[in-house]
Amino acid sequence: MLDTEFDQEMGFFVDMQRCIGCHACEMACAECETNGQESMIHIHYVERAVSTQTTVQVCMHCEDPACAKVCPADAITKDDYGIVHTANTSRCIGCSNCVYACPFGVPKKEEKAELMMKCNMCYDRTSAGKKPMCATVCPTQALYFGTREEIEEKRPDSVPVNQFKFGNETVNTKVSVMMPKGSHELTVL
Repeated sequence: MLDTEFDQEMGFFVDMQRCIGCHACEMACAECETNGQESMIHIHYVERAVSTQTTVQVCMHCEDPACAKVCPADAITKDDYGIVHTANTSRCIGCSNCVYACPFGVPKKEEKAELMMKCNMCYDRTSAGKKPMCATVCPTQALYFGTREEIEEKRPDSVPVNQFKFGNETVNTKVSVMMPKGSHELTVL
């Protein structure tokens, strides 16, 4: 059973400017026994030909998840704690609707299993009061699991943002992205 006090105080924060592309998060995620040795977190190079800048892609655990809304088999669920879970293996039909619907491009169809898989914020760990695997191994704390007060103290020049605009649509998320102070919204075109 999830400790409600723990859940209310703790948050997941992503600071893209701190990602150094070490892939430690991917390796730690793949070691999680619930993922079948597949990483549910992905590192991407911004402009590999001209820069070493990387970004980390995790599930944002949307308040109203598009992936779950478009699933014809009701295989994707969001629990009472705001965690959007990987598709239920007994229900998923491998249609990839969720892959196309996610505004963040997070769900991946695992072709071998014909199943959608994505980050579930290490629910097995966080429900027991532990940090997600990726956040425990990130050497730069680009991935951080802690309280909002802690992250604001550690990053005084940044502010956690969990509301994003995609055209006319606003998406609220459980996961926050650290933005420079003065940035109120992240606009994705």
